[in-house]
Amino acid sequence: MDYTSQQELETRYGRRLLVDLTDRSDEPTGVIDAAIVSAAITSAQALVDGFLANHYALPLAEVPDLVAKVTRALVIYELHIYDAPEKIAAEEKKARETLKGIGEGKIRLPIAGVEPAEKPENDVRFTKRERPMSADSMKSYI
Repeated sequence: MDYTSQQELETRYGRRLLVDLTDRSDEPTGVIDAAIVSAAITSAQALVDGFLANHYALPLAEVPDLVAKVTRALVIYELHIYDAPEKIAAEEKKARETLKGIGEGKIRLPIAGVEPAEKPENDVRFTKRERPMSADSMKSYI
């Protein structure tokens, strides 16, 4: 399941911007190149999956709004082959910070995740062994 779609990108950023970013032919066609958009979505999803993999079962059965928003920010940034405008660069930076928070477990998504391995709480273990120097073995020295 894709985390975002070309239609969602058009709704968020506008058709004109997507045409400007993807119509890279010598003779401009004025049409969005779906293959370029699809490649950027696939790349962004791979990055998102890398951060989600430790905490959530992949592929996601449902896509939370936060994941879709982060993916859109990564996709639109990746579509800029030259410097992205300040606002888009800031959104991409914030998206990466959000992914880092998810990866570290500081941000929880409202979906079923991978159950963490049970860790003993402050479990200290001692091993009792025979003492090499005891009162009995040290009789001649004491």
